[in-house]
Amino acid sequence: MKVEQIYTGCLAEAAYYIESNGEAAIIDPLRETKPYIDKAGRNAAKIKYILETHFHADFVSGHIDLARKTGATIVFGPTAAPGYAAHVAKDDEELKLGNVTIKVLHTPGHTMESTTYLLKDEEGNDYCIFTGDTLFIGDVGRPDLVQKVKADITPQILGGHLFDSLRNKIMPLGDDVIVYPGHGAGSACGKNMSRETSDTLGHQKANNYALRANMTKEEFIKEVTDGLVEPPQYFPFNVLMNLKGGLDSIDNIIEKGTHALNAKEFLTAWESTEALVLDTRSKDAFAAEHIPGSIFIGVDDTFAPWVGTLITDLKTPILFIADEGKEEEVVIRLSRVGYDNAIGYLKGGIPAWKEAGFETDRLHEITPKDFDILYEADNTHTNLVDARRKSEYDSEHLVGAINFPLDFINQNMSQLDKEKKYFIHCAGGYRSVIMCSILKARGFGHLVNIRGGFKALSQTGLKKTRYVKPTTLL
Repeated sequence: MKVEQIYTGCLAEAAYYIESNGEAAIIDPLRETKPYIDKAGRNAAKIKYILETHFHADFVSGHIDLARKTGATIVFGPTAAPGYAAHVAKDDEELKLGNVTIKVLHTPGHTMESTTYLLKDEEGNDYCIFTGDTLFIGDVGRPDLVQKVKADITPQILGGHLFDSLRNKIMPLGDDVIVYPGHGAGSACGKNMSRETSDTLGHQKANNYALRANMTKEEFIKEVTDGLVEPPQYFPFNVLMNLKGGLDSIDNIIEKGTHALNAKEFLTAWESTEALVLDTRSKDAFAAEHIPGSIFIGVDDTFAPWVGTLITDLKTPILFIADEGKEEEVVIRLSRVGYDNAIGYLKGGIPAWKEAGFETDRLHEITPKDFDILYEADNTHTNLVDARRKSEYDSEHLVGAINFPLDFINQNMSQLDKEKKYFIHCAGGYRSVIMCSILKARGFGHLVNIRGGFKALSQTGLKKTRYVKPTTLL
């Protein structure tokens, strides 16, 4: 028996590969199919099942494509009603995979169809559970996402189901059973996940706040619904894509998206399609030189979630600039969150654009030390914008900084004045460059990015009185 976690840091998502006696199962696969097919091929195994723990909100699954290419059966838990061929399993149903058994445990709460898969080894002993978004390490799945698709299914209703699922289906299992969740820290599907991506159930019973033995259902519902922030805007759209199916093949998406365009072709495509031009290079490369009107979201960071958060129309045609050799990666990572309409990239990048005689722009930046001088000299901090999330800002921030989270820039942009000069920072510089690029593209002409963000600012020798805990704010 082989169990392998396939963790994707950008999405904080865990897929799983299970194999026994020449048969394999994939749990919660991402959009691209080749890695799973290649893995099974290297092990001379046939993919028999594609197990989905629920209809995902934070990524588009590759289950339909993978089933088409391998002949594997897609499996959902009870109450699921997918718009394509799949086996909707019964509660406690057992699936044979080589010499092992996978038991279906219906665990509604994160969603109504949410299911945990219990793997029993060759001797029939409980070995591990694949919990999807029902149980995380240190947390449980948030119960409010379904309401974005079905308004009558409230977080309180799902919270009650989740309480029962955990106590009736998962907590009675042995303490030595390994917990393999669907996500780790950084995912928006929970609020307090650990950086660990597996644990024993016994350790979770002792340390996970949601598994306290003396907790009432009312206390549980209050705790799991308290402090939830608005989920990224793309979540409901991804749910519907996973539910309805009918998506284009990943192979077609890659072929269309990796179409190389010279500078003139790129400009013509931009003008004729009203595409969004996405610069996926490093933040330093974008700041040094970029195409006017382009938006920066660097592929080497948490690219896909920020694309999903900030580009409001999933059908938007996307032209992109990428470092050589990363073109296919960009297209795949866009498709993971449902952006299937990449239509090509700039061949030769910025040098080719300049060689064709087209203009470039740069982002005005300032070092933390130089900002320190301005901060003291002329009260510049009154136009200091902190692009971090509210929880980060509340923890500690510069006196006078305006909290303007990047997550909600589209909703709140009208609060800023295009005539004012703003100094912008985040934690380390990635989000602030994204924010500057969006504001520049919307006509804000007086923006200064603080290089290195809050981390660098805190190392410049600034007096601690400039950093204020929420309890001492006036």
